[in-house]
Amino acid sequence: MTIAITTPTPELAAEADARFEGISDPVEQALAVLTWAGETFGDSFAITSSMADGLLAHLASRAVPGVNVVFLDTGYHFAETIGTRDWITGVLPITLHNVQPLLTVAEQDAEHGPKLFERDPDLCCSMRKVQPLAQALAGFTAWGSGVRRDESATRTGTRVVDWDAKRGMVKVNPLAAWTQDDVDRYVAEHQVPVNPLSEIGYASIGCAPCTRPVAPGEDPRAGRWAGKNKVECGLHT
Repeated sequence: MTIAITTPTPELAAEADARFEGISDPVEQALAVLTWAGETFGDSFAITSSMADGLLAHLASRAVPGVNVVFLDTGYHFAETIGTRDWITGVLPITLHNVQPLLTVAEQDAEHGPKLFERDPDLCCSMRKVQPLAQALAGFTAWGSGVRRDESATRTGTRVVDWDAKRGMVKVNPLAAWTQDDVDRYVAEHQVPVNPLSEIGYASIGCAPCTRPVAPGEDPRAGRWAGKNKVECGLHT
């Protein structure tokens, strides 16, 4: 990969979004967006992965071999999620960036009290996810996520290429237009690693204390922060 020379701007993001939004085939669209990001930003491009599956990492490694993959190792993950991270890293040509918060769970408990995720989930997410991601992305010019429009009402307006004003970066969402059927078809065709929790009802996988399985027909993200007035961790808002 080459050293990035392109300056990220809102205009660049808008032009690219208009260009790629018209591609109707979901796989073709995702690969085109990822290839553009790799060619435009070089080593200054990274994707993030929650390790619910290896879909985005698989696509990105096809378009940009050796692509930077940022994983937020919050200290609260399911063992299955850590295993999926290691599995994906072992089988795909990616460069993993395992990012940890400033405080360990024990240090956070000592400073803020135990089970902060129950008392103030926004603060917990900020310290264990939002702040570490900001620090990790500081060395990059553009980043990508696996956000899809069909995941929740808060994500229906997701653009394929967007301007992340909070971070001053271009953000690509190669899976924005994908449906669950598109995901299932690609995973099956390419034998993409999937977190085993998905087989027992976990439609959206986050930190263990704040994630539960969902019932058939329930919103895929209903299992995140169930019982609380919270639907996003803050990474994509």
